Amino acid sequence: MTTDVGPARQPARVRVLGALVGAGLVVAGVGGYVLVTHLTGGASAGPAVRAQAVATRAPLVSAAGLAERSGVRLVRVAVSGNGGLIDLRYQVIDPDRANAVHDRETPPSLVDERTGLVVNQLLMGHMHHGRLKAGQTYYLIFEDPGNLVQSGARVAVQLGAARVAHIRVQ
Repeated sequence: MTTDVGPARQPARVRVLGALVGAGLVVAGVGGYVLVTHLTGGASAGPAVRAQAVATRAPLVSAAGLAERSGVRLVRVAVSGNGGLIDLRYQVIDPDRANAVHDRETPPSLVDERTGLVVNQLLMGHMHHGRLKAGQTYYLIFEDPGNLVQSGARVAVQLGAARVAHIRVQ
């Protein structure tokens, strides 16, 4: 009679240990996902972004008033990157006043007029550096997580010392 119990038990131990390690990895993965989602806004980025407030409210002006106060003329606001990004193009009229567009104290922003959503995060923090040139068209690319601002929406655009309302997003 042979009692070869040792080798028969080892695979069972290995299977149990493997199952425990696998379960631990699943729990760690789910916990990591929940933590990252909670910290970054994840799928619920909409309400988190909506709750942001514009730090400074510049006076509401017409398109001509924007050119006068901020030294720029709006060219286009459009959804790009298959959603998730908003491309704002502006032409510099007065380079000295247009420098205020890139002022860190009054950062550029867009406000969806229907929902109140504030979009003020520039893609990778990109802003033009250096001297602006009259007649040159520049751009700002805003992050729009969840594609919350849709083509056809109307937004208020804040650039420098002025805000223009009712700009249709292309």
